[in-house]
Amino acid sequence: MSDKYESPFSLRYAGDKMQYLFSADNKFKTWRKLWIALAQTEQELGLPISNEQIEELKAHADDINYEVAVAREKEVRHDVMAHVYAYSRQCPTARGIIHLGATSCYVGDNTDLIIMYDALRLVLGKLVSAVSLLAKFADSYKEMPTLGFTHFQPAQPTTVGKRATLWIQEFLMDIEEVEYRLDHAKLLGSKGTTGTQASFLELFEGDHEKCRLLDRKIVEKMGYNDCFGVSGQTYPRKLDSMILSTLSGIAQSAAKFSNDIRLLQHLKEIEEPFEKGQIGSSAMAYKRNPMRSERIAALSRYVIADSLNPAMTASSQWFERTLDDSANKRISVAEAFLAVDGILSLVINVVDGLVVNTAVIERNLRRELPFMATENIMMDCVKRGGDRQELHEGIRLHSMEAARRIKQGDGQNDLLERIAADPAFGITAQQLENILVPSRYVGRAPEQTTEFLGEQVAPVLERHKGIADIKVELSV
Repeated sequence: MSDKYESPFSLRYAGDKMQYLFSADNKFKTWRKLWIALAQTEQELGLPISNEQIEELKAHADDINYEVAVAREKEVRHDVMAHVYAYSRQCPTARGIIHLGATSCYVGDNTDLIIMYDALRLVLGKLVSAVSLLAKFADSYKEMPTLGFTHFQPAQPTTVGKRATLWIQEFLMDIEEVEYRLDHAKLLGSKGTTGTQASFLELFEGDHEKCRLLDRKIVEKMGYNDCFGVSGQTYPRKLDSMILSTLSGIAQSAAKFSNDIRLLQHLKEIEEPFEKGQIGSSAMAYKRNPMRSERIAALSRYVIADSLNPAMTASSQWFERTLDDSANKRISVAEAFLAVDGILSLVINVVDGLVVNTAVIERNLRRELPFMATENIMMDCVKRGGDRQELHEGIRLHSMEAARRIKQGDGQNDLLERIAADPAFGITAQQLENILVPSRYVGRAPEQTTEFLGEQVAPVLERHKGIADIKVELSV
């Protein structure tokens, strides 16, 4: 047990891969990769940097002497200069060219961007996995009639599978958002202290083209195709807001899904997985609480609220830069990704183990279906010679009495029996049962599900077929 605060994101929620992306080790190793890319590019553009110096930098790209950096930062109160010093201690030959012409944001901001894009790729993989599982679920239950709800009041039937397509559609919108962010990924490049590249223009003796090439070559060496055309000292903090808006969208989709599962579990129609030894309540031993779905809702609420942080930060920056962004963004950005990683692991886990109680679904539907079938019953009776206005009034009265009995009597819906016993309708109980086939009232729900899965979902899964089978394990 620790005697200091430890983040629940590390202990309970986020996966190991996402945690590593936002770790100090990954950050500082990326700093060194950027210093190597800078030195290589400056050499290619004619600065007197030797192959020996570059090879020395490469030899110590991963074996960071953290103890030296930590001790140095206590003295100078500057993390980048502490790591420049530590790197130079390992690379005495290259000491004079490390970080040449650059400012702290060269390593800090480019690293932040690289980490966010890598994190988005992890998020994309889990989104695709969730959609893949939901698609299988929707296809399996596309023809199973279930009671529909509007305002959480019984409404026209749909199917279990069709309802699942509503969850899928929102996650598809999230996939499109993540794809857009990755397709338009940009690094900062190397712009200098106020974004003018003045230090590099001096190094390259006034050669503007070499300054332009510096940006392009560094970006390419780091595996990207583009950088911001202009900047102050930092990349636009608006990008953080846009990326966290994407994460907020994922949280919104997941929360909607989790709320539906919680309501369905209350109805005993569909339940999230529940292990053999799992305890639902410390007091009420019989309970099966939807704790996974509740956790999805809780973490989603956090992400949605957290997305306001970079929005406020972006709107309050001064001129070429201020430092009131740093402490906020290192918390808000990292924790949004860690939370979404945990959310999507929970979604995958819940979907993979959904329990469908078909008998309860049918019983709940049967209890309400007579009310929804009254229009069909009335039309059928008119065909048999009945008076439409008289029948309408009869159905109104019988429906009100049947509803009263459900709420205040034995809970049974006797509307069909009442109609069959009313000579004005001229219809038997068996004929009413023939009208009351649930599949007659789901419209195009099965066909819509098939069409949606084939036309909208399949192309996305095919596009990302290499990342559509992520396995998750929940910590608690």
